[in-house]
Amino acid sequence: MRSLEPTTHIARLTSLARRLGRTSAAVRFFVQVPVRIFARFLAPLLLATTSALAADIVVRDDQGRIVTLSSPARRAITSAPHATELVYAAGAGAYLAGTAEGSNYPAATLALPSIGTALRPNLEIATSLRPDLLIAWQPAASDPLADWMQRLNVSVFYSDPRTLAAIADAVQTMGRLFGTEPQANAAADAMRTRLATLSARYADSTPVRVFIQAGLQPIYTLSGRSIINDAIQVCGGVNVFADLSTLAPQLSLESVLAARPDAVIAGATDTDDAQRNLQTWQRHGLPAARDGHVFNLDADALYRPGPRLIDMAEQLCEHLDHVRRQRGLVK
Repeated sequence: MRSLEPTTHIARLTSLARRLGRTSAAVRFFVQVPVRIFARFLAPLLLATTSALAADIVVRDDQGRIVTLSSPARRAITSAPHATELVYAAGAGAYLAGTAEGSNYPAATLALPSIGTALRPNLEIATSLRPDLLIAWQPAASDPLADWMQRLNVSVFYSDPRTLAAIADAVQTMGRLFGTEPQANAAADAMRTRLATLSARYADSTPVRVFIQAGLQPIYTLSGRSIINDAIQVCGGVNVFADLSTLAPQLSLESVLAARPDAVIAGATDTDDAQRNLQTWQRHGLPAARDGHVFNLDADALYRPGPRLIDMAEQLCEHLDHVRRQRGLVK
């Protein structure tokens, strides 16, 4: 690296002192140091300090890509609702300029412009928001929003937590991207504490066989590759279709009845939806439904890999423990 003239270092020091709020006396002290002494002893320290102040933010996203920001994001947009929730959990909601269609939590997101979805974005609105970061979900073969952002030299970060522990890690990473580390780290640590409590409480519990209902007409489930499967395992449950290779396979009614799950976990949007889930499985003669073991959780919180899924995991654990107690399986 080319050596700078001592006078240039002095100018940088003066500027640095102003940025750091040092007194003018401190500036005069360093300026009065003989140039040779400054160049030999103090210049390396100055370069290290200025380099640290100007250091880029470098993180790795969930696709393994290195994402670099020259400064904390201040006008970010999201293309998935879970990403919106992660940003707010990290204490950075004020730095969102727009959100994905369907973002409805927390309530403050409803006041933000919608940019559409990742596959059907409104590029005009997205561009007009002058974003400095896009937080996306899984890249698809057709990824028009991410492609457009990259053409505009806007950084793209892919967020795709696959385990409950990864949600806490994601909140912490958001803190780095937005410069809200104190709030983000505190939130992430609180999540880790809650997860550790669940893991310890149910580590030796009698397994409960669980069917994850991801769709009813037609019937879909989630395999062992899903983050909800991780929640079931934390609670001492066993996903009866964990071994299927597809993330969200379609099933026949006969296959679900043959699996004879002890409990059904489903997402519901309201009480009518929850009642429909229970009555459908009762009508089909599923023993778990006959026993009232169809448990409905908030659909948005359950199916999004965001902070509220930890809330759902706590509820899920309570439901599975209810099954154990009814069957006399509590150790």
